[in-house]
Amino acid sequence: MGGGTVNGTRRAFLGTALGAAAAVGLAGTPASAAGRRGCRRIPPSGIGMHLYTMRTPLAADFAGTLGRLAEIGYATVGVSGRHGNSPAAIRQMLDAVRLKAVLEHVGYDIVTGSGLPQALEDVHTLGGQWIVVPSLPGSLHSPEGYREVARQFNRAGLAARESGLKLLYHNHGSDHEVVDGVSLYDILLAETDPELVGFELDLYWAAEGGSSDPGELFIRHPGRFPALHVKDMAPNGDFADVGSGILDFPAMFDTARQGGVEQWLVEHDAPADPFASARTSYRYLSQLRY
Repeated sequence: MGGGTVNGTRRAFLGTALGAAAAVGLAGTPASAAGRRGCRRIPPSGIGMHLYTMRTPLAADFAGTLGRLAEIGYATVGVSGRHGNSPAAIRQMLDAVRLKAVLEHVGYDIVTGSGLPQALEDVHTLGGQWIVVPSLPGSLHSPEGYREVARQFNRAGLAARESGLKLLYHNHGSDHEVVDGVSLYDILLAETDPELVGFELDLYWAAEGGSSDPGELFIRHPGRFPALHVKDMAPNGDFADVGSGILDFPAMFDTARQGGVEQWLVEHDAPADPFASARTSYRYLSQLRY
């Protein structure tokens, strides 16, 4: 999923290649943050963990994993896989360690089908505010397919709003491809109702896709990105702990307020040590000034 190299068309918004050694200063302050010397910071209540990162330890000890995330300092989580637990049981485990679930990933077929009412009820049970479609079927990978997706999202988004939630879409690299002269992601942005549909922007995949600068998206589509997946890219294109790679997060976050960002959810698709990755990524985001 995270292979490949960074090509020239991407470098305009990938920022300077920091390298793992330079990403964190000697005093523990992120080098990119120190260089910019900004005064803004991510609110502690906005730093979360997308639980896909922690799927291996969650499968072994769901409650214990949540407890360790809370000890690190995380305030929120995005749910992605229940590992045999009911929404009520997960909510109980979250409450016990004072973590808050802000969203759950729910498949496209469920959101666009008869399972939507139950899925919305489950997000309420978890305590979340967003129901998120994590990906699209490959059969829809065309301009007309994405226009159909936009129509389906508007319909599901209306149902979500009527239940007190909001529908979001989580991108992957292929969503940012230009097909027949049009950006597929731009179709979703243009043809979904901003009142009904928002976006959980995965910063790695926006960068990897090569056509969507997150900072510019926030300006061009204000208020549409309440949640982010903060995922870093190694110099060779692989996944990296947040702050140890080449993505210029301070530049991206500079316009996050315009984008409506409320949650910065850490994600690493394939961490060698999930808890070490969680600690490194939390330290970077909690110390970042931009």
